Amino acid sequence: MLRTVFTIGLFAVLGVIALKLVFGAFGTLVGLFLWLAWLALKVALVGFVIYFIVRLVSPDTARRWRERFGNDV
Repeated sequence: MLRTVFTIGLFAVLGVIALKLVFGAFGTLVGLFLWLAWLALKVALVGFVIYFIVRLVSPDTARRWRERFGNDV
């Protein structure tokens, strides 16, 4: 039983060290990744809004865009 407690404690300490390594030493990389993910989300949202407006104003243009860039699987 004491061995099990020490094993759980060892894994907890290793987990804390791993988290410090990820968010400490690699904090810049994690921040850069999150910034790029946020930027990609904003670009996708702007693209969706533009497509929606074009679809309302000119359905024929939206159809041509779907034919050119759409994935018909």
